[in-house]
Amino acid sequence: MMKKRGVWLLAAALIAIFGVAFAVISDKVSVSASAIALAEQGWSASFSSELHPAAIEKGDLYITDANGNRVDVEMVLLENGKTINIPRIPAGDYKLHIKESAVKGGFLKSLSASEVSFAVQEELKKLSNAEELEAYFKQLMVLEKSSGQPGLFTNEGSVATEEAADSSSAGGNGGENHSTTNNQVEGVDEADLVKTDGSFVYAISEAKVVITDVRNPDAMAVAKELAFQENMYPQQLFLSNGVLVVLGSEYSAMPLAGGDILEFRPQTALTTVHIYNIENPENPELIREFGTEGNLNGARLTDSLLYYVTNVTPDYRVLEEPDNGEIRPHMYDSKNGEKLQPLPYESLAILPGTTSASYSIITAIDLADPEASELVMEGYLGGSEQLYMTKEHLYITASAYMPISEEEKDEELDMSIWLPQQANTKIFKFALDDAAVRYLASTEITGSLLNQFSMDEFDGYFRAVTTEGFAWDEAAPSKNHLFILDDKLKQVGSVQDLAPGERIYSARFIEDKAYMVTFKETDPLFVIDVSAPSSPEVLGELKIPGFSNYLHPMGEDHLIGFGYDTKLEPVKGGEPRVVTGGMKISLFDITDFSNPIEKDTEIIGGAGTYSTLQYDHKALFTHADKNFYGFPVSVFSGTDSDYVKFEGAGAMIYTITPEGIEETANLLAKTESGIENWETSVQRLLYIGDSLYTVSPTELKSYSLENFSLKHTLSYR
Repeated sequence: MMKKRGVWLLAAALIAIFGVAFAVISDKVSVSASAIALAEQGWSASFSSELHPAAIEKGDLYITDANGNRVDVEMVLLENGKTINIPRIPAGDYKLHIKESAVKGGFLKSLSASEVSFAVQEELKKLSNAEELEAYFKQLMVLEKSSGQPGLFTNEGSVATEEAADSSSAGGNGGENHSTTNNQVEGVDEADLVKTDGSFVYAISEAKVVITDVRNPDAMAVAKELAFQENMYPQQLFLSNGVLVVLGSEYSAMPLAGGDILEFRPQTALTTVHIYNIENPENPELIREFGTEGNLNGARLTDSLLYYVTNVTPDYRVLEEPDNGEIRPHMYDSKNGEKLQPLPYESLAILPGTTSASYSIITAIDLADPEASELVMEGYLGGSEQLYMTKEHLYITASAYMPISEEEKDEELDMSIWLPQQANTKIFKFALDDAAVRYLASTEITGSLLNQFSMDEFDGYFRAVTTEGFAWDEAAPSKNHLFILDDKLKQVGSVQDLAPGERIYSARFIEDKAYMVTFKETDPLFVIDVSAPSSPEVLGELKIPGFSNYLHPMGEDHLIGFGYDTKLEPVKGGEPRVVTGGMKISLFDITDFSNPIEKDTEIIGGAGTYSTLQYDHKALFTHADKNFYGFPVSVFSGTDSDYVKFEGAGAMIYTITPEGIEETANLLAKTESGIENWETSVQRLLYIGDSLYTVSPTELKSYSLENFSLKHTLSYR
């Protein structure tokens, strides 16, 4: 008996040891899939490990309907081996069933979930009650827990947008006798730190907006300072027919369930909008104020219609608490009272294909009569990163990440969500009809966008360029793609796998041509013909030292590139390394699309020299009649990046024509201190009549536009 008992104990111990060992060495296979899909767009699910090629055929993956009956639908395993796609499926409620035998190496892998529920709709539906919203977040929490990746569906670590930063400008050249913002799309104005109507300059200066009378550039005077409450910070401005719009960020105490607001409650970020009547700029009148929960993604203004997008991730884990809590985004409008209140359910929808816990809130208002106009706010579950807008359509994008397998996790870096190289891009398209915003279509393309210039709409087609992977990943080198989509965002053409091992540094679409700069050691400028949407074609390629961060069109036959000079520096016993030098201006002659030429170059300063133009296109100043191109710049001297010395900051202006680049004005303030003073560093340049103005956080300077002599300095202190 003792022997038998000993055998059983030994067997139990071995089983326990084997179980622990299996748990240690086995991988949890997680799945990511949207709870909502549209019938015409289909549905997909992504796994953290590869599936058997025959898993679908063997019935290891199958679909059932609301009654538990198997549904015969076309199911496809994509090339990556980790994603299944159902191209078409009728409206209804469904479940995906997953057997462990569907996963490669199933003996050493275990499923985090054997079933995934989803709903298919004929068209995007608004929510009708709290239960529908809570069900969405509860499913996300289930998938998040089963994956073992906290914060799986939030925007933590997502790509930051250019516009979300506190930087804008008043560069550009308008049809009037003064500067306008350097906008991407004609007729669509972009928000800015500085605006002018030709008589007054409106500028954000730290926590206030300063209105300056510049009708006499030799004796400028502050007409009015707009101050805000202590926790409100102005970020960007618009001017529209006697109306000043101030977009800012504010932190406010969240309301309790009963409507009270207590000081110790968590603070939430709000994007606020203050609208002023500035028919008399010396005495502006605040006529309306409203706010939307979340951080500002971007803002546009066209034909007096203001649109802006904010992002917010609610604390959806409150659903695990007894009293639940509010997971809808909040808003307020002074027209209806100033208390924060949640958006009604009928203003909320779940974007198809999304697994995001973040809302994108699109707000619109007609500024033709801002006091009486209806304020439209629509909330969509599906975070947004980049924003592109024409007069008819608004596009927002979000990263679509593949789940991380156990072997891909890097505990050293404490990766909590996704590997960046596995990100694709979701695109959501909306129609604009006055202040009404209506969802039209969505899709997913391979790779990640760089910025808003990676996108464009022309003749009913949407074009985008992306980078797939990372340039430093030698095991799976990066590659670059161009996609062309029709008006329903169905792919009709592409050029793929360009410049292996490099990534996109800048892009520009100009009607039926696309221009793309990639870089690793040299700067290839690609010229791509997109005139035939179904068959785009690379026409030419130019390789030169350095790279351009921003491409600006000059007429039909030239491009100006603003970026950095580079060189290869030898490394003892190793591969040469790329060293960044001074700021570089390149003039590209694209008369012959098959043979682009770098016609002229200009190098400013040494290593460490930079301009805000290199990451914010709105910093560019242009004067079309005079062929002037200017920008703020901070100049450093030094032969390499190991030792640099600050020389001065200010602005530079060049005359650029098809013949070449010529320095026209050097407005740098030299310094012996070796320290840059951000308070007086030029942020933007603009012109009015025959005067040039430079704007810094604390001062405004006026110059003659003929000889660039200083006329007047006005301090905002």
